[in-house]
Amino acid sequence: MQDEQNGRKNVSQGASFIIRITDRENDTWQGSVTWTDKGVTKYFRSTLELIKLMDSAVQAAMPEAGV
Repeated sequence: MQDEQNGRKNVSQGASFIIRITDRENDTWQGSVTWTDKGVTKYFRSTLELIKLMDSAVQAAMPEAGV
């Protein structure tokens, strides 16, 4: 039971991002994403790339032994 509560706690912490869309070409977005927790800004050329950047940031923040 304690493990379940800890798992839920880790998942609910989440991450915060600021997304700036600067252009829209070929039916997708281009711009920058800033991970506010770390102060890191990355640029993306497609919506898929944006999602992958955000996913990798969240995965890196999760404890390896946890979720």
